[in-house]
Amino acid sequence: MTDFATQIEFLKHHSSYAQRWLNSRPEWVDWLQSQGAHKVDIAGIRDLLRPCQDALAIPEQDEAQFMADLRLARQRLMLWIAFRDLNGMADLSEVTHGLSHFAEEVVALSIAYIRVDLQRRFGIPWSKVTDSEMPLMVVGMGKLGGLELNLSSDIDLIFLYEHEGDTQDGPKSLSYHEWFSRMGKRLIKLLAEHDANGFVFRVDMRLRPNGDSGPLVCSLDMLEEYLLVQGREWERYAWIKGRLISPLPESAAFAYCERELDQLIRPFVYRRHLDYGVVASIRELHAQIQHEAEKRSSNHHGRSRDIKLGRGGIREIEFLAQMFQLMRGGTDPRFRIRPTLEVLDLVKRQGILPTAEVDDLKAAYVYLRNLEHRIQVWEDQQTHYLPEDADARSRLAASMLGPNQIQDQATFLSELDKYQLSVAQYFEKAFVLDDAARLDNTSLPAGWEPNDSLFPQSVARWLAWTDSSKQRQLPEKSRIIFNNLIRKAADGLQVDPPTAISADQALLRFFDLLEAVARRSAYLSILSEYPQALFNVLALLKASQWGAEYLTRHPHLLDYLLNSRTEKALIEDPEQYWREVKATLDMRLDDVMADGDGSEQAMDILRVTHHTETFITLLADLGIGVDQELSVEKVSDHLSALADLILQTTFERVWPGVAKKFDLPPDVPLFAVISYGKLGGKELGYASDLDLVFLYQAKESDFAAQEIYALLAKRMINWLTAYTSTGTLFEIDTRLRPNGSAGFLVTNANAFMKYQLREGDNAAWVWEHQALTRARFSAGSRIVGEFFDGVRFEVLSQDRDVDVLRHEILEMRRKVHAGHPNPSADFDLKHDAGGMVDIEFIVQFLVLAFSNTYPQLIGNLGNIALLRIAGAAGLIQASIALQVGDAYRLLRARQHRLRLDGAEKTRVDLGIEPQLIEAREVVLALWQEIFLAPSDA
Repeated sequence: MTDFATQIEFLKHHSSYAQRWLNSRPEWVDWLQSQGAHKVDIAGIRDLLRPCQDALAIPEQDEAQFMADLRLARQRLMLWIAFRDLNGMADLSEVTHGLSHFAEEVVALSIAYIRVDLQRRFGIPWSKVTDSEMPLMVVGMGKLGGLELNLSSDIDLIFLYEHEGDTQDGPKSLSYHEWFSRMGKRLIKLLAEHDANGFVFRVDMRLRPNGDSGPLVCSLDMLEEYLLVQGREWERYAWIKGRLISPLPESAAFAYCERELDQLIRPFVYRRHLDYGVVASIRELHAQIQHEAEKRSSNHHGRSRDIKLGRGGIREIEFLAQMFQLMRGGTDPRFRIRPTLEVLDLVKRQGILPTAEVDDLKAAYVYLRNLEHRIQVWEDQQTHYLPEDADARSRLAASMLGPNQIQDQATFLSELDKYQLSVAQYFEKAFVLDDAARLDNTSLPAGWEPNDSLFPQSVARWLAWTDSSKQRQLPEKSRIIFNNLIRKAADGLQVDPPTAISADQALLRFFDLLEAVARRSAYLSILSEYPQALFNVLALLKASQWGAEYLTRHPHLLDYLLNSRTEKALIEDPEQYWREVKATLDMRLDDVMADGDGSEQAMDILRVTHHTETFITLLADLGIGVDQELSVEKVSDHLSALADLILQTTFERVWPGVAKKFDLPPDVPLFAVISYGKLGGKELGYASDLDLVFLYQAKESDFAAQEIYALLAKRMINWLTAYTSTGTLFEIDTRLRPNGSAGFLVTNANAFMKYQLREGDNAAWVWEHQALTRARFSAGSRIVGEFFDGVRFEVLSQDRDVDVLRHEILEMRRKVHAGHPNPSADFDLKHDAGGMVDIEFIVQFLVLAFSNTYPQLIGNLGNIALLRIAGAAGLIQASIALQVGDAYRLLRARQHRLRLDGAEKTRVDLGIEPQLIEAREVVLALWQEIFLAPSDA
């Protein structure tokens, strides 16, 4: 363990600034001996500022003394932080948070000090809205906003106030604008003016509206108008870090001020869609900054190692983080955070960049920030240049390790090179700075068209496009990108033609997509900037017509063709994946519903989430960007889990409004959504309807419950089926409820039980119990869900006359067959004899006939698992159970692929698919064995 004397000497050796202050204030050495062992925190900061706090209670102000006390507190804080930082006792967050919290405290104290004088002379501004004192709103920008101040940072501030007016309660009246302007000027003086004790912070006000030429303070109305009319792209980046630092969070005014400010800033910074325009914008801004950095370097006699603005520097890491924030913050509120390391953590958790890359970026950021502090602490100067002097570099090398450790200059520079090179490479990769990798965005040669031997229909489409008013109305840049994308796609399809469809069909699908997004330059940017995205788009278009049409309807999904890490997360740990999807969805809904109803926006968010997760499942299904395609069972599992999630979220968001209407507590009601059919059996497809039944628990004499829960069900159905600007969610079928369309929309759980268990002439239809074999609780109250499970168990485990059951199921099968005639010679995978419906009826017969003896058949486990259980129980041959299970899997997979490629009827020519002939035969054999009759008799 290093002794204190060594630590002090190490501090003095690596900071001439610290050495000067400790020489002039030797008593501070004793203070550091006791204080240096403690973490820099709010309590310690406020203790340093105690003299300034005490000054607020003194009637006669002594501004010079107040300024001296602020500055001496600042110097002691700097020594405390430098001592702990250099000696390896403080991590980066302690350093940056300590400096940032100190800045917040001194701003608040200085405002309170100035306010005393201004109130005495002019009164105070009064808010008409809150009927309370109107505070100066100070927004910390840049590193202060992100709690990331360095050892010699400026603080970037913006001064705001609520609305215009005039003071009324002082000897002299001032306009609010003048009152706050005076406060702002004095605040800057208290913080930035130099005296014998130095300064507190340099203050930079250039980020305010109109910069140096704008007024020092502005009202919220003025800020709003400025952002709407004049707000520039770089100001969006700046405002990402914007954070209200005064009034302080513990004050009564903070929540109101923060909310008002957020309502102005959030729509300016964050778009309501995935914003790819930021990629080119940040690239251009980065080029300007690098150009300025190079100019400064040449003016400093070749000092080209700017660790902040140079290649591979701190700013490139910050830009990477900000790109993801601006791109995604409009659709995912989690990205509206400020600290760079927290953004990178989120990027890693979301799988947007590989874990190793994010870890490298974080390590580089911490290293470069620590190095920045060691450069600055030498003379308390705001510099980011690596010194050219060999002695200074050797001293820096030693300072990076701490006392009693040795590192030579060459090792230090090698490590620095390693970090900066990795940052530069990741930055260039993210922003596609290699021009050769990006699409050539120069005009096509005159007369170019796709190869007419491979693309006959596409040539006609191309000629129609080039002669259309649509293309003439596009901005020139978008038109050039569109044309080059067609050329690039045609080249790719010519080199690697699809197998299932023609290259011409694939290019026509690409035309459809491009025409749908042509007026959205951000979407064109994805395809032109990212070769991998274009490659994956073409893979999707070749693999699936349904997928092509889905992407064309929902082009925001292009984002998910950039990388495959989201699909991998879905495949590797689906339970954790869906938990994270739910948490994100809830956060987004909270965001739009916090200040009122927000139901329309909430419905849009539900739809976008459903589109997104459906598309991610589709990509995994098709094997785009992943090593192994999903099985059809896994696809259905994911789509069913998604539907359950949407149902549960809809229930949670609709109920509070219903409860409020009937003046009920917002507790979870005794109401459940029961799913039947494909969702009930967890065999949902991409465009399946939902068969739903709504149950509630209440006394039968409680007639109001029927009205309450009927309204809840109606509103849920509206949320799920309404067509909004972002599309729709599901078709809902409620005809499986007791008494079908003639029955009530919602059913008392006890009445449902009686209905299902009725006997004699009133006994339930067999088909109703068949349906119950594929029914389960999907959303709502688990109490009601467990009641339903009990009813289902009791119904399915009834002792039945097997011969009567066999006859009734056979009759039902004949009706279903008659309802789906097949005049073609092809085999209908679902409805023809030996198809999927036969297998489903076989399983339903086994469940209803034998669950009384074999309760393991009651579990809602899916047809394949239930066949295996029946085989293990000896109800059918185990080998036959496996063969029929394999047949069902094969039929579903073949049906699934046909639907993905747009087939309306899933019928195939058995002559060219011998596997299906074998599958059909084994199903027909089991059907004959069980029902003693052909399935299509």
